[in-house]
Amino acid sequence: MNAKSSAVALFSLLPMLAGPAVSQGFAGLGTDAEGFSRPSLGTDLSFPKDHGAHPDFRIEWWYLTANLSASDGRDYGIQWTLFRSAVAPETGTPTEGWQSPQIWMGHAGLTTPDAHFSAERLARGGIGQAGVLAAPFEAWIDDWRMAATGDGADEFDALSLTASGPDFSYDLTLTATGPLVPHGDAGYSVKSPQGQASYYYSQPFYEIAGHLSLPDGDVEVTGHGWLDREWSSQPLSETQDGWDWISLHFDGGAKLMGFRLRDREGAPFTSATWIDPDGTPTPYGNGALTLTPLEETETSAATVPTVWQVEMPGRDLDVRLEAINPQAWMATSFPYWEGPVRVTGSHPGRGYLEMTGYGD
Repeated sequence: MNAKSSAVALFSLLPMLAGPAVSQGFAGLGTDAEGFSRPSLGTDLSFPKDHGAHPDFRIEWWYLTANLSASDGRDYGIQWTLFRSAVAPETGTPTEGWQSPQIWMGHAGLTTPDAHFSAERLARGGIGQAGVLAAPFEAWIDDWRMAATGDGADEFDALSLTASGPDFSYDLTLTATGPLVPHGDAGYSVKSPQGQASYYYSQPFYEIAGHLSLPDGDVEVTGHGWLDREWSSQPLSETQDGWDWISLHFDGGAKLMGFRLRDREGAPFTSATWIDPDGTPTPYGNGALTLTPLEETETSAATVPTVWQVEMPGRDLDVRLEAINPQAWMATSFPYWEGPVRVTGSHPGRGYLEMTGYGD
C-alpha cells in the first residue's frame, strides 16, 4: 500500500495507532485498545443517539450497499461508507479544531457488469470537513452526504445519498419499509473465540430510487439497500487477517447477514443473522453458517474468491453467490473487494459481498 499524500499516510496507520503492531488483525483492528471504551454485553442500543458518533470508541462506520437495476434489467451496485477512527482516546467534551484526535475516511463505489469505479475522501475531525449528527441525522465528508429527509419514527426511515468520483456519481433516495435489526445478542456482536466484539445493527429494508452518472451517460435505477452501523475499539483478535461478509435479499422477503473471519492460526469464526420478512431477527453463532469459496478471480491487485457456496442447515439454506463483476476491487488506502452478487439455489435473490485481507 503506497501513501498518496501525508493525509493518506496518516490514515494508513489507523485505526491501529493506539496499539503496537500493524500486523495485528486486518488494518490493525486486532491491536490493543487501551484507554478506549469497549462493548459490553447487556448494553441497550438507543435511538436516535446511536445513529451518531461514539468518539470514546476507536473505530466505527456508516456503511450502505445497494443492489440496483435499470429499466432494461441491467444490474448495478453502489457502496457508500464513512469511517471514523481515533488516534487517541478522547474523554470529556470532544476536542474541536485541528487538535481533535478523530480522523474520517469515505469510500464510494459503483459497479456495473463490465466496470467498477471507486473513490476515497480523507478528512480531519473537529474542523467541519466531515462528521455525523444523530438528529436530524446527517453523515458527510466534503460534498458526500447521507442525510435524513423525512418525519418518520426513526432518523433512518428516509434518507438521501450522494457521492462522486472522477468518472461517476450517484444521487439516490432511500425509504425504509421495515424495522432496524440488531445483530448478535441485542446488538452485541461477538467476533472471535477470545470474545472480541462490536455493537452492530442494520437497516436492511430500504427501497431505493434515483440516478447514476457514468462515462456513457445517466441511468435511472431502482432497487434495495442495506445500511450497517457498527462500532468498537478492538473488533478482531490479533490473529484474524480479514473477513468475508455477505448481506443477502431473498426473493421470498427474508434476508441474511453473515460473516467469516479468517484466522491464520485456526479455524474461521462465523456469525449470522436470519431476518424474517417482518424484520424479526434470529442470531446464529459460530459454526451455524458455512461459506465455501468455489472459484477465484485474479483482480488488479489480488486473487479473490468471487463464487461462493453458502449453507445454513438450520434454515435449509444452500445457495450459490456469483459476483456480477468479479473485478470489483476497491483500490483505496485499505484495499479490499466489494461488489454485488446474484444468489441462486434454495433461496434465490441478490446481495452484496465484501472481502478484506487478500493480497498485500
